[in-house]
Amino acid sequence: MASRGGPRAAGTDGSDFQHRERVASHYQMSVTLKSEIKKLIYAHVVIWLLLLAQMVVGHLKLLPHDQVAMPYQWEYPYLLSILPSLLGLLSFPRNNISYLVLSMISTGLFSMAPLIYGAMEMFPMAQQLYRHGKAYRFIFGFSAVSVMYLVVVVAAQVHGWQLYYSKKLLDSWFTSTQEKKKK
Repeated sequence: MASRGGPRAAGTDGSDFQHRERVASHYQMSVTLKSEIKKLIYAHVVIWLLLLAQMVVGHLKLLPHDQVAMPYQWEYPYLLSILPSLLGLLSFPRNNISYLVLSMISTGLFSMAPLIYGAMEMFPMAQQLYRHGKAYRFIFGFSAVSVMYLVVVVAAQVHGWQLYYSKKLLDSWFTSTQEKKKK
């Protein structure tokens, strides 16, 4: 092409390098989706740590029973939900498709299934609270069922978006794999 101070090659104005400066769209998408999934994993870790803290405080009786209630049954299997997040993070450095697929399947099993069970487990208590105004479990003065339903709704959204972005990332990785095979 051209040297810094010297003459340019014949027939070029020096701007014909632009086509080489673009990054393929599936690589851009991969980076963006990885970033979004990492943010969701960090949000999941915060939810997970809050539930773990509630369980530890409830079982070790570090605070009175009227301040922090004992955990609901769905919270115990939900503790396993950290495993899919770790698998997801492990899949990122080398675009490991099998780890990402395992992460997606185990997210359904260890994250979404306990949340669905939790919503069903707490429904009679929520119904009693809203029909009769009676709550028997509390977390820092708030009805435990209300607080935990809020946790379930937020966690379901986090895991739902995590699954959505993981599927798009998987599609992006398959696109790049197919393009490599064509060459």
